[in-house]
Amino acid sequence: MRIGRIESKALSFCLLVALTATYSMVAIAGGERMAGEIVVSGTAVDGNSPVVLVNGEQVKSGRSIFTSSSITTSATASATLKIGSVGTLRIAPNSALTISFDSNGIKSDLSKGTITVLSASEKVNVALPNGSVSELTTGKSASTAPQDDDDDDNGGSGWWIWAVVVGGATAAIIFAATSGNNRVDLGGGTIIVSPSA
Repeated sequence: MRIGRIESKALSFCLLVALTATYSMVAIAGGERMAGEIVVSGTAVDGNSPVVLVNGEQVKSGRSIFTSSSITTSATASATLKIGSVGTLRIAPNSALTISFDSNGIKSDLSKGTITVLSASEKVNVALPNGSVSELTTGKSASTAPQDDDDDDNGGSGWWIWAVVVGGATAAIIFAATSGNNRVDLGGGTIIVSPSA
């Protein structure tokens, strides 16, 4: 069987494409790429297990997470990210963030919600929508919820109303007890007639 000139060139071209594709895939796969695992927990909706969105796709527990992933939790689901020896994070319900990580640490851009560091080899940098960056250590959280800076939780500003009421009652009792007239005249000068007399 004799191969013609055109067939020979086509076969050589196909062999060249196959070799290039094979070695380019080896080069791409050869890079060290870290991955984390997501564990989803929460309340089942309509009998289905809870899900979160990763890069816009619904995922369940056990899914691999790569750096620069966008994660959004619903009101009924939370997520725990396990990123090897680098750290573990807890994402609260109603949260949205983008997470980046490598062997040196974890960075996150939190657009809404709360993130808690469960463990970390280094400080976790969390960028908040107001432009500030929180450096979190194990056990610490960052949240986009407004901080409650009034004292309603510890008595609030309504305590003075009760202070005035109690103070006024105390002053009335002290005045009544120390006044010179201790005579109590209930009913005035009414005459009571008894039928048995």
